[in-house]
Amino acid sequence: MTPLHVTVASHYRLPVAGYGGTERVVVALVRGLAALGHRVTLVAAPGTRVPEATVVEIPPARLTDPAADLDGLLPRDADILHCHFPVRRLLQRPFVQTLHGNLRAGGTVPPHNIFVSRDHARRYGSNVFVYNGLDPADYVFRTEKGDYDLFLGRLHSVKGYRWAVAGATRSGRRLVVAGGWRPSFRRNIRYVGRVSGPEKAELLAGARCLWMPALWDEPFGLTTIEALLSGTPVLGTRRGALPEVITPYVGALCDTLDEMMAAAATIHTRDPHACRAHAERHFSHLVMTQEYVRMYRGLLEAGRLPPGQPAPHLATAG
Repeated sequence: MTPLHVTVASHYRLPVAGYGGTERVVVALVRGLAALGHRVTLVAAPGTRVPEATVVEIPPARLTDPAADLDGLLPRDADILHCHFPVRRLLQRPFVQTLHGNLRAGGTVPPHNIFVSRDHARRYGSNVFVYNGLDPADYVFRTEKGDYDLFLGRLHSVKGYRWAVAGATRSGRRLVVAGGWRPSFRRNIRYVGRVSGPEKAELLAGARCLWMPALWDEPFGLTTIEALLSGTPVLGTRRGALPEVITPYVGALCDTLDEMMAAAATIHTRDPHACRAHAERHFSHLVMTQEYVRMYRGLLEAGRLPPGQPAPHLATAG
């Protein structure tokens, strides 16, 4: 097929200096498009440096202004625009957008929207989604694990970090907590603050498991595939997209803290190679990009976005 010229638009400066899950997905997409032979123009905040794309620097306020002339940002020969911030109106030229978070109550789905998991799409009456993906080369793979569990993410109640803390308190197992503001923890719980880059990669690679006790409907849950790419199994809840990402071979899904604690006792029996292989097969940047290209071609050739392709273990599920 003829390669496409895709304009990717983000209101962030890329690559991100800190955690920035959405920003990492955008850079992974740009890398994937270039690796698959497509031409990429990246419209992003000043200071952006992504060598796989031709960068056009635009101040964030101008990009996200409801009256902004987004059509004018497209190079004349671009085939499609892919926005990673909300666009509430139709444009003159072909475009898609990805909703990375949950809509507020009563919010309406923006036009030409692509969700990031089947559950995410279903909750808003859609079947159009593409799973997030990351570049496996950004993560350290290790089979020998340390003696600590890891929680990585915002220290917000919906992220369930209190379950991870309670599990460590009751079991006595060591827990490393990375992210957000600093609470007061017991002696066997170590707080390391916000982490990124090599420090985050080492923590993920060395952990016995990642706790992902989400108490809300996760649109995707990017830290799950970060852990799996590191060969680290995941303890999660059955909320949002987590059942689409985690299988019994690479982790455990639970409904209560007691179930998570029981599962934590055997989580280390998962094969790190199986964890890495699962993430590479289904959630790499190239797999994600191939799906986005399928979306682009569907819109360009048929005038509509095709349904997403669910994870293989869910293909026959209701």
